[in-house]
Amino acid sequence: MPAVVELHTADLPTWTTVVAWTTLGLGIGCALLIAVDVRRRPQQMAVMALVWPLTALFGSLLWTAAYLRWGRGAPRGQEPRPREVPMAVSVVTGTSHCGAGCALGDLVAEWLVVALPAVAVAGGYGWLFADRLYAGWVLDFVLAFGIGIAFQYYAIVPMRHLSRGEGLKAAVTADALSITAWQVGMYGTMALAQLVVVPALASGRLAVATPQFWAVMQVAMVVGFVTAYPVNWWLVRAGVKERM
Repeated sequence: MPAVVELHTADLPTWTTVVAWTTLGLGIGCALLIAVDVRRRPQQMAVMALVWPLTALFGSLLWTAAYLRWGRGAPRGQEPRPREVPMAVSVVTGTSHCGAGCALGDLVAEWLVVALPAVAVAGGYGWLFADRLYAGWVLDFVLAFGIGIAFQYYAIVPMRHLSRGEGLKAAVTADALSITAWQVGMYGTMALAQLVVVPALASGRLAVATPQFWAVMQVAMVVGFVTAYPVNWWLVRAGVKERM
């Protein structure tokens, strides 16, 4: 198998670096803005204080607008006003809740493999896959799944007043299919970029430590939202997942 060429910032056109840093800067700026705002306006569901900033990392201005329109809590010390949330908005929130765990899991896993390459062995590198890319994806999925289930656990247990065991079972039931659907969209986009588009244009693969890689990941996460949204709609309609 020929060695994979990893492309770094110096190997790529300058305009791609400018575009990538612009989209990443917008995402980080939006995440910080929301993080500050949720300190002043606490969320009724505590885990959403993490969900909204994490989703803004990839959703940027669009998710910030959604937060300001539908997700913002009451100022600290004031009682929140009851409001009717349309089904479509509720599913957006629930899908974003799932996506936040995926985003955090992918962030941690990708940088962990960069910092400690030997970790890729746990994902199958050297004994299941000859390409570290696929081992990294296995780790991405495992961490994203675990964190996504944890987020759902801390959302569903207070709503249903469940025990730990019941809460874990309910969280897996509610989010396993949703997380998988999200990852299908995300992995599909990253595979298209890393295995087809970038090699065709630049004869290599984007290194994780490049802004271009993470800009593509932002797009992949939005595609993950698109593939997970109808699944979440069905889960809510079927009563498997709570409306948020």
